[in-house]
Amino acid sequence: MSALFALATSLMWGLADFGGGLLTRRTPALTVVVVSQIIAVTVLGAIVVATGGWSEAGPQLWFAAAAGVVGPAAMLSFYRALALGPMGVVSPLGALGGVMVPLAVAVVLGERPGLLQLAGIVVAVAGVVLAGGPQTGGNPVQRQTLLLTLVAALGFGSVMALIAEASSTLTGLFLALFVQRVCNVAVGGSALLISVRRGARALPEGGLRVVAASLPALACVGLADVAANGTYNLAAHHGPVTIAAVLASLYPVVTSLAARVVLGERLRAVQATGAGLALVGSVLLTTG
Repeated sequence: MSALFALATSLMWGLADFGGGLLTRRTPALTVVVVSQIIAVTVLGAIVVATGGWSEAGPQLWFAAAAGVVGPAAMLSFYRALALGPMGVVSPLGALGGVMVPLAVAVVLGERPGLLQLAGIVVAVAGVVLAGGPQTGGNPVQRQTLLLTLVAALGFGSVMALIAEASSTLTGLFLALFVQRVCNVAVGGSALLISVRRGARALPEGGLRVVAASLPALACVGLADVAANGTYNLAAHHGPVTIAAVLASLYPVVTSLAARVVLGERLRAVQATGAGLALVGSVLLTTG
């Protein structure tokens, strides 16, 4: 069951990243983040009220709040690193952080995967990195780019580790996700306000009309991201975190495949190899 939840996480994160990437071609990235998360907050708030989730409030919500603060900071660092490039270095390194931090936390807390599972972890992690299309050769990467990528990678991994500790019950999970998204909106909204004051655009060409027309897609992105956090929490509580973290981090493969199917983008040989390795690693992890 843990493996299924983790694979569902990677599927939804991958599709959310793909959808978010498409939306940012027309709309500023910060606006996409803020609007999609406002929609998620609205839906989660209604669910919390309907399920009586407020009764689950407790100290564990600090984990959710921390994830809500760290997540946007990591995403902004990631976007900035992508802007500085090269994307073929930034993307796989960013995804790798989402694997290594939860793995390190799980090992420190006493989890010890078997030999077959260790082999699956190595193969799957290699697949995640290769699926991002790592770049070799070319100009050296700037120190600022590497620093921003490191911050993003640690942030992504920290969010996974924090959300795994945010709740141990289903109704509590809805409340934890609500708190996380409220913090996301607060941090992202502040960043958007600062950006606008510095002269950046908040709206795309066409203004609010374009944003309104994009609301269904923005809702899908925001809710898929929320659902992925929820299924990851369930995966971490139904099985070893060492396995859940790796399987949940296969989302770059999903994003690459979605781009291939929907946009007709051709996978580079290294990406196709990565997708194959990720599949092999997943089989080893789920059967080990």
